[in-house]
Amino acid sequence: MTTSRGKSATARPTASDGEGSAAPFWKKPLESLTRGQWEALCDGCGRCCLVKLEDEDDGRIHHTSIACRLLDKKSCQCSDYAGRKAKVPDCIKLTPRRVREIPWLPPTCAYRLVAEGQDLPWWHHLVSGSRETVHKAGVSVRGRVAAMEDEVPFDDVLDYIVLWPGRIPAKAKATAADAPETPRPPASRGRAVKRSG
Repeated sequence: MTTSRGKSATARPTASDGEGSAAPFWKKPLESLTRGQWEALCDGCGRCCLVKLEDEDDGRIHHTSIACRLLDKKSCQCSDYAGRKAKVPDCIKLTPRRVREIPWLPPTCAYRLVAEGQDLPWWHHLVSGSRETVHKAGVSVRGRVAAMEDEVPFDDVLDYIVLWPGRIPAKAKATAADAPETPRPPASRGRAVKRSG
C-alpha cells in the first residue's frame, strides 16, 4: 500500500532569481527549496495517499480508491502529518530524488511537474490563492475515496482498482479563464503492494 503527503502553507512566496526580480520559488530546482517552500509545493490533492498495487509480473502500478487510514477525506490532508511515520511506518517521505524515481506520482503532482520543468497549473493554491481550486478542478480525492485501508480485507483490494488517479481531469486541463470561480483569500496567507508516502 502507498501513502504520501499533505500540508498547508503560505501562498505565493517568491525567491530572487539573482537579477533583481522576484520569481516564484517553484521555478527553482527542487533541491534548492527551503523546507517551508517544499511543504508549500504540495497541492493537497491526496492522490498520493491512495493505495496502489504493483503487478509482480510486469511492475505496472494500479491505483485504487482506497485511502490511507490517516487521510482526512474532506480536506484531503494527512490527519497526523507530523506523526505519520510512527503510525504508518511504510509511508514514504518525498524527497527531490524520490520524486524523480517514484513511478506512481500522479501526473498532476506539483512535485512531479516542477521536477519535469513545468509550471504549476491554474488550480494549484500557490497560483490561484485558494486551497479550494484543487477540489473544484477535480484533481483531489474529495468525494472519490471508496474506503479506508483498514476497512478493506487484503483479498478484496483488487475490487477497488480505478483509473482516475493516474489521469488529469478535464476540468483541470481548462485554462484559468475557463476555470470555475473561487473566492480568493487575503493575500497575506497562503500504497503498491508496499506502502510509501
